[in-house]
Amino acid sequence: MLVKLFVGNLSWSIGDDELARFFADHGDVQSARVITDRDTGRSRGFGFVEIEVENVANVIRATDGQDLNGRPIRVNESEDRNRGRGGNRGGGGYGRY
Repeated sequence: MLVKLFVGNLSWSIGDDELARFFADHGDVQSARVITDRDTGRSRGFGFVEIEVENVANVIRATDGQDLNGRPIRVNESEDRNRGRGGNRGGGGYGRY
């Protein structure tokens, strides 16, 4: 199954390719992206990996807390951005009549 993992506590020097290589032993990596600041282009210290795996719990156990460029990374299954937000609320407009 294809899962999206959140990877936190990344070293500032980690790029997309290195993140993908780190997870390659654990499944078929579809994409790996380190999130960067819009203004500076500098890593924000976290990223996302989409990976085809049989058992996501095994991948998380194998990678969470592992050292990547001198930092113990945090790995969790990514949550959908809209989960828990109550669906489509529309765009602002409070107080406008």
